[in-house]
Amino acid sequence: MNILVTGASKGIGKEIAKELASVGDVYIAGRDENALKLCDSKGYCVCDIAENIEVLASFIEEYEIDILVNNAAEYIYGHIEEATKDEIQRIYATNLMAPTYLISKTVPHMKENKWGRIVNIGSISGAMGESYASLYSASKAGLIGLTKALALELAEYNITVNTINPGWVETELCDKSIEESEFSKEEILECIPQKRFVEPKEVAKLVKYLVSDDAKGLTGQAINLCAGLSVGI
Repeated sequence: MNILVTGASKGIGKEIAKELASVGDVYIAGRDENALKLCDSKGYCVCDIAENIEVLASFIEEYEIDILVNNAAEYIYGHIEEATKDEIQRIYATNLMAPTYLISKTVPHMKENKWGRIVNIGSISGAMGESYASLYSASKAGLIGLTKALALELAEYNITVNTINPGWVETELCDKSIEESEFSKEEILECIPQKRFVEPKEVAKLVKYLVSDDAKGLTGQAINLCAGLSVGI
């Protein structure tokens, strides 16, 4: 079983790669070659998916990926009127266009084998919306629509497609987004029903379940793993 996890040099992606090591041969992709080298994986591909995605597309075809985890993402916080054309293009390229293209390159092998698993790492911001993060929210919402449509399209080939929408997760990206926002960590925690951030391992274990045969009937779903944040306050 060949597995590819994008954005796997740190945070959620790194934890997913570690968790899936017991499932098959894990290959990882990311921008930081030094960080990728330090990860325990079968192999890696250095790639900025917003700039040179063809490198990773070729990698996918070469290694005949059976399980694809689209985790790589970028986050931008700010007023919509301040967003530049380059920022808009980059966040959509990274968060939505790249996963779509990588899926298109993975599916032929999966169809041939009549088996495959695709897991997209979305965000609670895509499920609910986040003020001052409209680009991020919109790109992640697009993953949910993509997931539902592809689940229908690929169901007869025994290929499942699901999205996990994490809430606030204890990662470097989380810390960075808090720094850029107008709220403190304590204020954010107060808005989360469980009064805690999700741990990267929780996301990784859910991915492991979704790619297992125990979850073969679960497809087209957007699962909110957010410590209750999506339910309300």
